Amino acid sequence: MSEKPSVIKKLFKKLWVFLNTSRKIFLNLVFFIFVAFLLSALFDDSGKVIITDSTALVLNLKGDIVEQKREVDPADALMAEAFGNEEQNPEILIADIKQVIASAKTDDRIKTLVIYPQRLRNAGLNVLQEVGVAIADFKESGKEVIAYGDYFTQNQYYLAAQADKVWLNPNGAVVLEGFGRYRTYFKAALDKLNITQHVFKVGTYKSAVEPYIRDDMSDAAKEANMAWLGQLWLSYKKDIATLRNIDINNFDETAAGLLAKINLADGSFAEYAMQNGLIDDLQTREQIRVAMIDKVGKSAKGHSYSQVHFKEYLSTIKQPFPIVNPMTDKVAVIVAKGTILDGNQKAGTIGGDSTSRLLRKARLDHKVKAVVLRVDSGGGSAYASEIIRQEIELIKAAGKPVIASMGTYAASGGYWISASANEIWASPNTITGSIGIFGMFPTFEKALDKLGIHSDGVGTTELAGLDVTRALNPDVGNIIQASINRGYKNFISMVAENRNMTTEQVDSIAQGRVWSGAKAQELGLVDKLGNLDEAIIAAAERAGLDVYDTLLIEKELSAKDIFLKSLLENSQVFFPTEDSTLAQINNSGLTHLVRELVAEFEKVNRLNDPNGLYSICLTCELN
Repeated sequence: MSEKPSVIKKLFKKLWVFLNTSRKIFLNLVFFIFVAFLLSALFDDSGKVIITDSTALVLNLKGDIVEQKREVDPADALMAEAFGNEEQNPEILIADIKQVIASAKTDDRIKTLVIYPQRLRNAGLNVLQEVGVAIADFKESGKEVIAYGDYFTQNQYYLAAQADKVWLNPNGAVVLEGFGRYRTYFKAALDKLNITQHVFKVGTYKSAVEPYIRDDMSDAAKEANMAWLGQLWLSYKKDIATLRNIDINNFDETAAGLLAKINLADGSFAEYAMQNGLIDDLQTREQIRVAMIDKVGKSAKGHSYSQVHFKEYLSTIKQPFPIVNPMTDKVAVIVAKGTILDGNQKAGTIGGDSTSRLLRKARLDHKVKAVVLRVDSGGGSAYASEIIRQEIELIKAAGKPVIASMGTYAASGGYWISASANEIWASPNTITGSIGIFGMFPTFEKALDKLGIHSDGVGTTELAGLDVTRALNPDVGNIIQASINRGYKNFISMVAENRNMTTEQVDSIAQGRVWSGAKAQELGLVDKLGNLDEAIIAAAERAGLDVYDTLLIEKELSAKDIFLKSLLENSQVFFPTEDSTLAQINNSGLTHLVRELVAEFEKVNRLNDPNGLYSICLTCELN
């Protein structure tokens, strides 16, 4: 009887070995098939970029134009590319756009530049102006620039207006709504939930915390916001009026004014755009196809005109591995983009430790003779901002000049990390200033009481047991406010020292108020107006350099990540894009509101200053 179970046991054991071996073989087979599919897709010569002698470069920008892309795992990105999964929030480097346009200017194969900005999303006005300068330089080659689309949003139209000819679909529209800053306010909701919000701040205009303590925008915030928004809108109108040779008063700033013009156009937004000089002609897609074939010829495949798209052209001119000349002196460029947080952060966010490490690398590199800190940030952690600023002081102490070059935003903590530079450069439309400090501490004792939940205990001091489940001791609140006051005093003192001003002078233009770059220069917060390229030249001049290279210092990728990134950037896997109608449905009003609420809380939830002190301009983003 004992032999029977033993036989059964051996039988099951052999069966398990067989199944386990089969499973491994099957999984390995699936894996190798997938790898073979991926490699064949990536290296398929049929998708190789071929540029004929008469081709149009199509500037079909998709996503947000940024100074620095947020860090994405190359392996994840490669997998998404291989399976045709679209990136949720794609980004395009401003440097790549300028490089593509500059190269196309001298490329004899490129006969025409086509601006097709249909999927362009967010871009600061200063960034759009930089692209505009690049397009104007391209025009000096004598090559024609054409823009067309089914519709143009305000950002999209700014680029389209750079063209010699702007074509719009007869059923399309041009939407120029101006600039605005509208926020969602939560005070009444917090009151209903019995959440007690303790707010500590310095600055009449420090309105970042207003959504948590008010149900509307304060008069002071409206005054400050309207000033810099008006500056941006005036700059936008001047540019478009010049490009399109129309009167600056031709822009509609009232609903009644727009209604009158729409009625004159028989309700057609396309006819309205035509009648008001915003476009040159109404063209269907077929008419555009035929017109472009007449200009550059027919493509070798399909029925469209001969063309090469932005990403395709970029892959042919951009070196996968940057080559650094070890013999020349360098002006180092370090990009500080995103919210300022404590510790190590990925690209697209500024880390107190990670950004400081990049600055330290520039300081210790004997070939680096000057540093340009490119700032595109609305601020964040006061502690992390100070850690970064101290590194800038060390670079200066090492005898290397530092130029702060402000991008779209350099407010609050973004100004903090810029203030110690030898010179501060900004775009006229940079959003800067917002010199102020705040802190927030919500407590939920009333909300929990409604649920019958209570917190109690003992401690050796009144400071023990500080928690969101208990009411805040008024004296502890006063302690926090004293710390906020000290932080603000340190902020304006630091600015005064570096800007050769008195603390009283700084305080009069601080108080959390936001300024445009042009106004900030008038007030002494900015030295000169110009772009990144001009800031680099200024840094080289301060260092006494006649011959130099520009060196971008960023987080170093591993050999594996460099390889995968190279595969991704040079891959030729193409899949159908998301239907624009679906995109519009996904951006419906309700969905947008929910996303806005989630994003608002996520911004606050990410903040990690060890002292709970923040210098951040949450009101600086445009709607």
